[in-house]
Amino acid sequence: MANAVSVGWLARLNFFLADVRDGLGPFLGIFLMGQGWRADDIGYVMSIGGIAGMLATTPVGALIDATRHKRLVLAAASVLVVAGSLVLLVSTSFGVTSVSQVGTGIVGAVIGPALAGLTLGMVGHERLAQQLGINEAWNHAGNVASAALAGALGFYWGIPAVFMLMASMSVAALACLWRIRPEAIDHDMARGLDPQGGPGATLPAFTVLRRSRPLMVLALAMMLFHMGNAAMLPLLGQAAMARAEIDPSLFTALTVIVAQLVMIPVALAAGRLAMRRGYGLLVTMALLALPLRGLIAGCWASPWALIPVQMLDGIGAGLMGVALPGFVARILRGSGHVNAGLGAVMTIQGAGASLSPALAGAIASRYGYGMAFLALTGIALAGLLLWYAGGGRRDSGTGTSPHHHQHH
Repeated sequence: MANAVSVGWLARLNFFLADVRDGLGPFLGIFLMGQGWRADDIGYVMSIGGIAGMLATTPVGALIDATRHKRLVLAAASVLVVAGSLVLLVSTSFGVTSVSQVGTGIVGAVIGPALAGLTLGMVGHERLAQQLGINEAWNHAGNVASAALAGALGFYWGIPAVFMLMASMSVAALACLWRIRPEAIDHDMARGLDPQGGPGATLPAFTVLRRSRPLMVLALAMMLFHMGNAAMLPLLGQAAMARAEIDPSLFTALTVIVAQLVMIPVALAAGRLAMRRGYGLLVTMALLALPLRGLIAGCWASPWALIPVQMLDGIGAGLMGVALPGFVARILRGSGHVNAGLGAVMTIQGAGASLSPALAGAIASRYGYGMAFLALTGIALAGLLLWYAGGGRRDSGTGTSPHHHQHH
């Protein structure tokens, strides 16, 4: 039963890493706005961090495939993200902030693939979808808890309190990591090797990715999804702040809480749905939620738009959190490169996510916030079309052939 105990701590680990994973996330923009930064500069510095993280993800995934010290890698990552964010309390010059965001971007990139690798190595393919749903639910619960605390602490003590909260979450994450027994992790399983040692194991990671058409379609659809999605929440906050209708700390916390509360049941349901209907359906549903979200945000200029917009975000992200690692693990099963594959998809989607704030910021400053939301909606629709054209939705249940990844 030692394994079941470790899997329990894996779920809790997702709870505490939720706050660490994204660094300051939406609080960064508001923190910098308070330091007198302009909207376009905030967009640039966030994009720089995003690009660094994105470039790091594939090599990081390959590292997770290769290493047998996954717990240590995760521990180092969570400490470094916090250290990189704490630097901003000392200085918010453009140089220091850029370096901080680049550092936290690169190190934060470790956390996703490392958690996915740990999960696969601990529960195997058969229980993967269900465990991903549980992990994601804990992750979103962690986001709710930390956002509520951050909102309250920020309200009373200002944004620096948010930094302290992040540091304490990181310490709790280290405690959970320590409780996961090393022998509970099957490192061959974690990288998607079949027990028989299929032929895929000898191929270099890049070859595996290049040959897999389903993986390419997934990656490009994800890129458009995140290009349409990433800037929506920061933009919503800035639009409301520009109309001076809100308390910034409280508003940011609320945006996060609404979305994350919806994500908890959605993630649990997604895990169960994927077991029955496959991951393709989850991706299609998530891609449908996004254009709706942009339309509401673009056409309804009121702080209340926040609620439907963030509920739809919750549905999209709740589905995607389960669908993406699960789908990649299924496509690349037997290749030995599951985490590198996940890294590659995350790199390409990261390209979309990091371009998003710069693009939206540029449109907003010239044509207003409404136009920026509509532009993001158009990008989201393109993602949905690509997914349909590429046959992404034709994924039924349990295609688990080890040679699945070698189709040209």
